[in-house]
Amino acid sequence: MFKFREYQSIIIDKASKIMQEHGFVYLAMEVRTGKTLTSLGIAQSLRCQEVLFVTKKKAISSIEEDYEMMHPNFRLSVINYESLHKIEDRKYECIVFDEAHTLGAFPKPSKRAKDVCQLIKKYGSYIVLMSGTPTPESYSQMYHQVYGIPNNPFQEYTSFYKFAKDFVDVKQRKINSLYINDYSNGMLSIIDTMKPMMISFSQNEAEFINEITEKVFEVKLKPQTYTLADTLKKNLVVQGENEVVLGDTPAKLMQKLHQIYSGTVRFESGNSMVLDTTKAEFIKRTFKGKKIGVFYKFKEELNALRQVFGKEKLTTELSVFKDTDCKVICLQIVSGREGISLREADALVYYNIDFSATSYWQSRDRMTTKDRRQSDVYWIFSEKGIERDIYKAVIKKKDYTLRHFKRQFLDL
Repeated sequence: MFKFREYQSIIIDKASKIMQEHGFVYLAMEVRTGKTLTSLGIAQSLRCQEVLFVTKKKAISSIEEDYEMMHPNFRLSVINYESLHKIEDRKYECIVFDEAHTLGAFPKPSKRAKDVCQLIKKYGSYIVLMSGTPTPESYSQMYHQVYGIPNNPFQEYTSFYKFAKDFVDVKQRKINSLYINDYSNGMLSIIDTMKPMMISFSQNEAEFINEITEKVFEVKLKPQTYTLADTLKKNLVVQGENEVVLGDTPAKLMQKLHQIYSGTVRFESGNSMVLDTTKAEFIKRTFKGKKIGVFYKFKEELNALRQVFGKEKLTTELSVFKDTDCKVICLQIVSGREGISLREADALVYYNIDFSATSYWQSRDRMTTKDRRQSDVYWIFSEKGIERDIYKAVIKKKDYTLRHFKRQFLDL
C-alpha cells in the first residue's frame, strides 16, 4: 500500500490550506524530493475528481507511473506543454504545471505562458506550480509564471512593464550602438511577495546524502577536425565543394567551434553532418557493459552515437531504458535536464556541455534518489576544445557567454 513520506504529508497539508485561501500554491521543491507525488496528494486532499498534469514530453511516462503507484481517487490526464491544443475538454478541478520556470520569459510572455494563461481562465481550477528552480536566472522570471492566476499577488500589474516599475532595477545596456532596457535585475521583494503561496523544500531537509562525483576525460580528435577548426578561426569561413561553414561573427564562431570540437557541424545551408566519432568511440569503449545515460547538445551528436553503438543498442525513450536490458539512453541536454529520473543508470556521461549553468546543475542530478549514496558523472572533452572553458563557468553557476569566449578562446 502506498504511503507518503512524512515530509510529503506535512507539505500536502500545508499546501492544501494555501490552495483554499489563495487558489494556488508554488512547490519550490528540489529535484528528487517527490514533487509529482506531493502534487497528486494535494489534489486528493482537496477531493478533486478530474486533474490535469502539464509537463515536458519526456516526463509523461514517469508521472503516469507515479499515478498508478499512488492509485488516488481521481482521474488524471497528463499532457505536454506543446500539445495543450489537444487537451480533452473535461471539468478539471486542479491543474498542475510542472517545471513552471519555463513559463518565465520576460519582458514579453512566451507562447507557452500565453497558452497556460488561457487554460487557467477557461477552467478556473486550483493551480499547482512546481519547480526545483523557480527563478534560475532572474527573479523577474516569476511574473509570467503566475500572471494568469486570478489571485496572484501581482494581479494589480496588468503588464510586466508596470510590474517592473516596482519590482525590477531596470538597467540600460548598449548593443550595437543602441541602448535597450535590461529587466533581468529583479528585486528580492518579488520572492518575498510570493512567500505566502510558496513552499520550499531542499534535498538536505529530505535527508538526501547522495554525493555526486565528477571526472573529466580529454580525448584527442582526428587531425582533420583540428585543421577545420583552425582554418575557421583564421579565415572565419571554410568553403567546401557543396557546403560552407561560416563564423563571420563572434557568436557564430563560438557556436561552430562548439560543434566542431565535439565532432559535428551545421552548414550555412542548414544541412549538418558528423565529422568525427572519436568521442562516441571513447564512450563505447570506456563504459562497455554499464547502464549509462548520455547527454548530448547538438542533434548530429545523437547520429554520431548511433553510428558507433548501432541504433538497436541505444534508446531515446525512458520507458525502454527502464524496462528492458538496453544499456544506453541518449538525451538532449535541455529536454532531458528536468522532470525525469535516471535512477537505473550506473553513470551519467556528457558527450558535450551546454552554455547554461541551469543545464549543468539540473541535468547532473538526474540519478539522485533518497536511497542512493553516490552518483558518478563523466565529462568527455576534446583536447584544445572549448568545453573545459564552458565547464569552468557553469560550475560557478555562471552561463558561458560571448564575453567568456572572446576573453578565453580568442584572446580579445
